[in-house]
Amino acid sequence: MSNQLKDKTTEELIVEKHLAALTKGFQSWPTLEHGKMPALGDARWTADLIYSTWVQAQTGSVPKNGLEYKVGNSGGGFDLLDFKFADKAKASTAKPADTSISLNKRSFGKRCDIPLPFYGAGMSYGSISQQVMLSRAKVAKKWGTFTCSGEGGYPDELIPYKDHVITQVATGLFGIREEVIRYAPIVEFKYAQGAKPGLGGHLLGDKSSIAVSKIRESVPWTSLFSPFPFHSVYSIEDHKKHIDWVKTINPEALISVKVSTPNDVDMVAVGSYYAGANIIHLDGSYGGTGAAPQIAKKNIAMPIELAIPKVHKHLVKEGIREEVVLIASGGIRTAHDIAKAIALGADGCVLGTSELVALGCTRCSNCERGRGCPFGLTTTDAQLSQLIQPDRAAEKLDNLYRSIQEQLQEILRDLGLSSIKELRGRVDLLLYKRENQKEKTEGEKN
Repeated sequence: MSNQLKDKTTEELIVEKHLAALTKGFQSWPTLEHGKMPALGDARWTADLIYSTWVQAQTGSVPKNGLEYKVGNSGGGFDLLDFKFADKAKASTAKPADTSISLNKRSFGKRCDIPLPFYGAGMSYGSISQQVMLSRAKVAKKWGTFTCSGEGGYPDELIPYKDHVITQVATGLFGIREEVIRYAPIVEFKYAQGAKPGLGGHLLGDKSSIAVSKIRESVPWTSLFSPFPFHSVYSIEDHKKHIDWVKTINPEALISVKVSTPNDVDMVAVGSYYAGANIIHLDGSYGGTGAAPQIAKKNIAMPIELAIPKVHKHLVKEGIREEVVLIASGGIRTAHDIAKAIALGADGCVLGTSELVALGCTRCSNCERGRGCPFGLTTTDAQLSQLIQPDRAAEKLDNLYRSIQEQLQEILRDLGLSSIKELRGRVDLLLYKRENQKEKTEGEKN
């Protein structure tokens, strides 16, 4: 054994070994030189989508080896939607389309524009490692956009990036102090999560480490529950009091209200507008990590592709659509999903799982355990967390963002549009594949 190896601790050698294996796999598996892993992925996140996300994170471009990078194989939702692209001769060939959106359309509050029609989802310290949080904050700063703290408080390591971190205030109020509200350019009230509406949050005890519990101001190794709902909010007036409380502490902060998608979500959105919200964040049922109960993800909330047009149309009917920013999440995986969500009526989207896949997630669904994630992502384990190197991880996310922007610009060009804003609500540009297939079949019969 060399002197260099002798100088390293056993832990350092283990981390180094696993990092090498993960890096080589991340680079070689999507080339398909070993074929496709037979058990990788599921209907929504197919092996092709996982591999292609890794390619984008590695290269900043879509794969060239035939991998399907646009849709999954769920048999529904965004996977059955496509675009009615314009004739290539009519498509715009001018400069790249504008992909920026505004996060404040109201007459009050600061102007806030981001260069991409999406930002990072709320994933808390405890649900993911601190290294992942730091990686997401670094790329948000580079792009001039945002990532969200999630409901677990605000690690000190994020303070240098505070201008790009949304502070989430959830029902458990874990780690919420006046200073973390003062840091925030945007404060997000999380009333419900689409993956588990009506159930609140749950962090198992073996993920509530000493460091996590310190930030959350709780007892180490004890399971933590966020109630449903805020037990101080039972009306629009109560909701407004919450917003006024934040505005008293940080008058410049924009207000985002994250809700799940019950049947009356359109009325919820209108109520949030009158309470003073700048952003209505709809979280559909397909999102969440492997820690979210399957029975909740599949049976409670409305799918996001149904909730978006429902809310969009109602806001138009109420005459307030141009004053509200409608953001969608809950199963947004690809650039094509983002474009479809906007065509259905959203202004932009939030990405969560896609970012984790870009960092190496294989969708093994062991997120709820302290040492369950073998890739150092959804873990608080001191050793496993070292598998994420924030600078390198931020590069991967940077590449992913660049690839998504290029794909969005290509979609807009092929639709003959010059801005992502022109796509909002353009359901006439969408095609339902099943109906299209039916028409083709009937035409062939005739």
